[in-house]
Order: sequence, then structure tokens, then C-alpha cells
Amino acid sequence: MPILPRFDDEDEEDEKLKSQQSIPVDKHLFEARQVMIVGQISMDLARDVCQRLLALAHVSNDPITVIVSSPGGHVESGDMIHDTIGMISPKVNILGMGWVASAGALIYISVPKEQRYCTPNTRFLLHQPSGGAGGAASDIEIQAREILKMRERLNILFAKATGQPIERIEKDTDRDYWMGAEEAVAYGLVGKVVSRATDLS
Repeated sequence: MPILPRFDDEDEEDEKLKSQQSIPVDKHLFEARQVMIVGQISMDLARDVCQRLLALAHVSNDPITVIVSSPGGHVESGDMIHDTIGMISPKVNILGMGWVASAGALIYISVPKEQRYCTPNTRFLLHQPSGGAGGAASDIEIQAREILKMRERLNILFAKATGQPIERIEKDTDRDYWMGAEEAVAYGLVGKVVSRATDLS
């Protein structure tokens, strides 16, 4: 079968159609006061999530549910979402699903433990931040120092969120540290494992 050429206007039409199809879903999620964080954590995702959170907080002080399923990504984008959740007035419940890893875990701990939920098959990953340093030796040295400062800051956040001693967090995050749902409860990362939406309080 011959491959037909595609033109830019066809791509634009596809994007327009996808956007139109997502409008009813977005409307229902907004009305349900639910925000999805799915996939790589990036600046674009952070902007979209924070806009939604701020809009929901403006409309009402009713609780918001944030659903996280992410392999991680850009730490500062995770910081933006983490801090926005902490700044807004409504109570935020966070539900982990699939996997909650790296910068996704940073977002996950933005609320107190009793507001952190996950489904039975969720997996969690904690580890130290990484970066691809390049350029002059002096610039690489600056970047390495910044990564070490970031690691220390994240370790303090995870120690506070889990109740684990900072030494335990430092040791565990030195390499990839995976946990299943029940292990994450025992670790202090998760408040409750749930199987139904009605189990979120």
C-alpha cells in the first residue's frame, strides 16, 4: 500500500480534533475537582497542572484529588507543582497509580501522609538526582555542586515526609530504591492503599 504524504495543515486538523475531543473530559475532571499528572514531568506539564490547581482553588475551597502516574523528569518542574499544592487553600488528596518515581515522588509528598493514597499495584522509586554536566571544567564543578545541594534538599524533604532518619534516606536513595504499595506504607511514604475511589476521604 503506498504511503501518502502528509501536510502540516493535516497535522493541525488532527491536533484540533484531539483538542475538541478532550474538552468534555477536561470539563468533567474540573467539575469532579480532579487533576491528572501522567507521564514525564516537564515545564509544560507543570504549567498545565498548576493552572488547573489555581483555577480549582479560585472556584471553590472543596477538596481536590491529584492522580499521579509518572516516571519522573525535571526536578524544578516537580518543585513547582509540589509548592503550588502546598500554597493553595483547598485540601489536596494525592492518589498514586502505576508508578510514582523520582520527581513524581517529589510531587506525591507535597501533602501530609494521611492525604497520600495509592492503588495496590503502584510502585514507587526514590533515588538521587542526576544531571548531564558539560562545558568548561569550572562549569561542570558548579553543576556538580548544585546537584549535591539538590540531593541534600530532596533527602530532607523525603525524611520529613516519611519519618525516616535522614541517614536512612541518604543510604536508600544512593541507588534506585523501589517499593511496592505495602512496602511504601511501612516506609511512611503512603498513608493508605485503596481499591475504590470512595475510599479516598
